[in-house]
Amino acid sequence: MLPELIKGILAARPRSQEVTVRGWVRTKREMKNLTFIEVNDGSCLAGIQCTFEQGTSDAAALAALGTGASVEIRGRLEASPASGQAVEVAALSLRVIGEAPAENLPGIPAYPLQKKRHSLEFLREIAHLRPRTNTLAAVARVRNRMSFAVHQYFQERHFQYIHTPIITAEDAEGAGAMFQVTTLDLEALAKAAAQPVDYSRDFFGKKTYLTVSGQLEAETYAAALSRVYTFGPTFRAENSNTARHLAEFWMIEPELAFADLDDNMALAEDFLQFLFAAALEDCAEDMAFFDSRIEKGIIDKLRQVADSKFSHISYTDAVGELEKAAASDNGIFEFKPYWGCDLQSEHEKYLTEKVAGGPVIVTGYPKEIKAFYMKLNDDGKTVRAMDVLVPRLGEIIGGSQREDNLEKLISRMTELGMKTGDYSWYLDLRRYGTIPHSGFGMGFERLIQYITGMTNIRDVIPYPRSAGQADF
Repeated sequence: MLPELIKGILAARPRSQEVTVRGWVRTKREMKNLTFIEVNDGSCLAGIQCTFEQGTSDAAALAALGTGASVEIRGRLEASPASGQAVEVAALSLRVIGEAPAENLPGIPAYPLQKKRHSLEFLREIAHLRPRTNTLAAVARVRNRMSFAVHQYFQERHFQYIHTPIITAEDAEGAGAMFQVTTLDLEALAKAAAQPVDYSRDFFGKKTYLTVSGQLEAETYAAALSRVYTFGPTFRAENSNTARHLAEFWMIEPELAFADLDDNMALAEDFLQFLFAAALEDCAEDMAFFDSRIEKGIIDKLRQVADSKFSHISYTDAVGELEKAAASDNGIFEFKPYWGCDLQSEHEKYLTEKVAGGPVIVTGYPKEIKAFYMKLNDDGKTVRAMDVLVPRLGEIIGGSQREDNLEKLISRMTELGMKTGDYSWYLDLRRYGTIPHSGFGMGFERLIQYITGMTNIRDVIPYPRSAGQADF
């Protein structure tokens, strides 16, 4: 039988029953006749208080006990006389499993997480220990619930979960910022740079990269299974050292056969509202913590989006609203809005908070700022793309109806200078039984940021990877 978790013990009714608490010491307080130890095992935000009477046989171990030590405490579960907690444990025995010294010892530095608030910047330097803090543990629990909710949503709607390749020879987004994968000794080849690198000698016989998206491969399975989704790691080699960028992150990408842009927008809206409702209902304790300590009012803000009907606006009309705002207040935007520009975060926040007063879906973007696979509108200038924007964040989902016409797709790829031969397998979907189909992508870390209110994306993934950072 698995050891009982503190979450289960706290939910039990006190009947002077004997329990065994296992976890890590958060705090120790000593009074005249009692010593109070708070133990947390990460199963929930709250710890459980264990009380030791003076003169216990474990007095020596108790006196040496410090924050961070792992313990096993056996005792009776009783009603707590203190406010703020329903039960506590009247300790009968203490076993110290692993010590955590508060001061430097020979070969062992002092445990860095003492009883005080630590900055998130400091905690990133000790990413292997930061999940023991309230903030990062709460993020981890919300991330866990949202991971399950993603699968729950799509499985209940008969989507098939597929695993798309992490190593690829194609750039799905045309962004060019990709990590190369090779077994060649590139340093030696660089020294002998008299001739170009012969990638036929490489492991895969060609130049390969870490994927930026599983979308193109997901489309091939949607053309056979109708509804599919991917949920896995993706990589971008953008040298952007900001609070919004990661080099390694997780993406959720559903693809639907026989679906147009309207179907795609309806799915995106329903998907987000399902996730937000799950966070509010199933992570109530952690959400209360985020509301209190990270961003005041985040629960109400999230509930408002979860209960709202998403507005729709065309890119052209959105730019018109932005230009109108810029004309009346010259300093309102850092980046000047104009038709053809790629909307910046400040533009997206303005559209949600000032124009729509809530979540909004922008459609009909210029083809020049969108990917090659998006379906061209009849005007020849815009594509059937959609971005879902939410207050506080801006874009949270980006998607489109895919181009299902072979000639138009080849024409667009040629226009962009792409080698159609490299994508012959992708073009085959339009040669053999082509269908209207749509899909979108959502960065999982951006979702967790939005739900928790955490301001830096590096604090919502266990081990962040960014330029110059690959520790742990």
